[in-house]
Amino acid sequence: MCLLSSGYECILRNIHLTYDERAMEILATTPFSTGAIAKQAVTSDLLVRFVNYLDASPKTVQSYTKSIKQFFSWLAGKHLSQPTRQDVLAFRDEIKTDHKPATVQAYITAVRLFFQWTALEGLYPNIAEHVKSVKIDRGHKKDYLTSHQVKNVLELVDTDNEEGLRNYAILVLMFTGGLRTIEVVRADIGDIRTVGDNTVLFIQGKGQTEKGSFINLQPGVEDAIRAYLKCRPKAKDQDPLFSSTSNRNKGGRLTTRTIRGMVKAAFMKANLCSDHLSAHSTRHTAVTLSLLAGISLQEVQQFARHKNISTTLIYSHNLDRAKNPCEATIAKAILG
Repeated sequence: MCLLSSGYECILRNIHLTYDERAMEILATTPFSTGAIAKQAVTSDLLVRFVNYLDASPKTVQSYTKSIKQFFSWLAGKHLSQPTRQDVLAFRDEIKTDHKPATVQAYITAVRLFFQWTALEGLYPNIAEHVKSVKIDRGHKKDYLTSHQVKNVLELVDTDNEEGLRNYAILVLMFTGGLRTIEVVRADIGDIRTVGDNTVLFIQGKGQTEKGSFINLQPGVEDAIRAYLKCRPKAKDQDPLFSSTSNRNKGGRLTTRTIRGMVKAAFMKANLCSDHLSAHSTRHTAVTLSLLAGISLQEVQQFARHKNISTTLIYSHNLDRAKNPCEATIAKAILG
């Protein structure tokens, strides 16, 4: 059974690879490099059928499409027309040398799903069955800030203009609410509401399609947001809570890239220039400071919107390890 012809065109048996508008839409929204085999694979009825089988979100479709294209491009480069399990293993081992573990895992997951589907459809054997990916360290790649460092970052934000007021509001919101950058981007003015005796911000969390959860806005945080919104008197409830001040996108929704850059710049202004500090460090900081204050794991899990408490336990284990006295005891015994 032939998956690729010598001309590097994908020709799964009994499947005609024809131009399809839906496939082209996928291609248009997927940042791939072009190549005959990869382009043909993307602009095919085959891939459209696979995507429909996934029944996934647009972001997941984009990720899997990219991964499958990388695999097809690799096959073409190796002149492989009838890939086997050994070829999948070779692909995995090769990309391990120059890709991060998370990327390798994403690629292999997509390849496994693809051949699971081809086997179900009777198109090609499941040559990727039981192929293992790579082990990912579940520890945190980014550091958190101490309460003193957070205060220093906030104090150095220039709030003499709209952009400064916006950046201060974003930072204090992320530090106190543990928001992800995408959650900040998605927030609208109308998401500020009241629950009980609290002012809250409803958010669309990771992997969510609706704004079904919320965080409590503490008085200082709410004051910072409302001070910023005074600069936008004509803004409506459906407008983004935090908008761009650039000439090209004035009043438009911010991007996650813009927020990441702003947070990194604020850190650097406070002489926090480590590669281990990023916008996600604000979330790590919120969770860690909560645990250090003695808040229960269950409460922190709810606050951080962790689906599984094992994610919250990673923070707890790191703190317990930091308190472990073994090194100090050994050093005292041998060094005096």
